Amino acid sequence: MGLFNKKGSENADEMTSDFHFPTSKKALIIFARNPKLGTCKTRLAKRIGDQAALNIYIHLLKHTAATTQEIQVDKFVFYSQAIHKNDLWNASIFKKRLQQGNDLGERMQNAFMELLGLGYEKVIIVGSDLLDLRAKHIQTAFDYLDKNDVVIGPAKDGGYYLLGMKNLHPSLFKNKAWGTSTVLKNTLDNLKEMDFSILEPLNDIDTFEDVKDYKELEIYYT
Repeated sequence: MGLFNKKGSENADEMTSDFHFPTSKKALIIFARNPKLGTCKTRLAKRIGDQAALNIYIHLLKHTAATTQEIQVDKFVFYSQAIHKNDLWNASIFKKRLQQGNDLGERMQNAFMELLGLGYEKVIIVGSDLLDLRAKHIQTAFDYLDKNDVVIGPAKDGGYYLLGMKNLHPSLFKNKAWGTSTVLKNTLDNLKEMDFSILEPLNDIDTFEDVKDYKELEIYYT
């Protein structure tokens, strides 16, 4: 799940501060990078080139949008650099926000803080680079929060693809080496005193090894 410059965004200040009245007790946060050549999937790009990596990331964004749009919760996409009104994120379905913070942990904490502050009782965040993500994973995560403080979806690379909670737990966002294989272990250490559930592991696409088994992605690099 992985600064911030409002340059190039259209009415970004207005869109990030507009009043929103929750229509559900549940909210879904989607963290997305702005799809820009040379900035997306840089580890993958080292093997297949910047354009191919960008095309794969756009494919992943479209998959995430299609997977999440029918889930009956309020949905927010948090952009990494700039908010775009007219893109693949339908503004009638997804509320648009800008990530705020100095690292991934701070940006996630601020997103959770904002939505919990709006009165949502269950908030879940997902990344936008999982071709295996299905609506059932998110629905199950919301169900787990009925009886647990936190739910987490582990990624096979040692991170996580989903995190959900009912109250803010700042320790989960601090003292982590984001983007490394230690994130999941260190987060689980923080959860030892809480009631939590774990979803099935999924493949987080970052490298060519992550991509090569997906036939639908071959068109972008062969």
